[in-house]
Amino acid sequence: MQHAVAQALLDAQAVGYSAQPITFKSGIKAPVYIDNRRLPFYPAAWHTVIAAMQHLLTVNALAYDVIAGIETAGIPHSAALAYNLCCPSVFVRKQAKEHGLARRIEGGDVHGRRVLLVEDQVTTGGSSLSGVLALRNAGATVTDCLAITSYGFPEAAAAFGAAGVRLHTLTSVELILEVAQKSGTFDAAQLHTIRAWLGDPRGWSERYQAE
Repeated sequence: MQHAVAQALLDAQAVGYSAQPITFKSGIKAPVYIDNRRLPFYPAAWHTVIAAMQHLLTVNALAYDVIAGIETAGIPHSAALAYNLCCPSVFVRKQAKEHGLARRIEGGDVHGRRVLLVEDQVTTGGSSLSGVLALRNAGATVTDCLAITSYGFPEAAAAFGAAGVRLHTLTSVELILEVAQKSGTFDAAQLHTIRAWLGDPRGWSERYQAE
């Protein structure tokens, strides 16, 4: 299943190399990007990803009453998953609206409910854990976050651990690179650069900026 998801992401052109490194919100620069927002434009690939989410939920016997997506990139995936499972669904705003009811959580009352959080991509975990806090403040129990992908940063793992949230991902960046290598999606030099970055993202970023 992890291999199928990796291939689906490549089919959707959701993973790419950037000769001009992109900059994350954290300030880290990276020669690789993951844009899972492309998936809905590739329904076959998206179907594979949503099916993998359902499989992961079953295999891990995760308990939930409501599925929540993080604004905005997590919403299509959480909504599709909830629709398939006939499960109540909400989404979590990054910030409450300044007008209307000023809610951060849209769709229904999560008080006393077990909520599964769905993300498209986890970098440092900041937006995900902000969503967890909002849900908990609304009276929900949140113990698990399901993401399509994660860069595997140690700081993200530490942050999720400190918050008491288990992070589940459908595939790994390293497996995506292995599949990409076999298919010729990236050349040897690009793969070397991406793997060097994965081994030390902050150090690689600092060295790049110093050049």
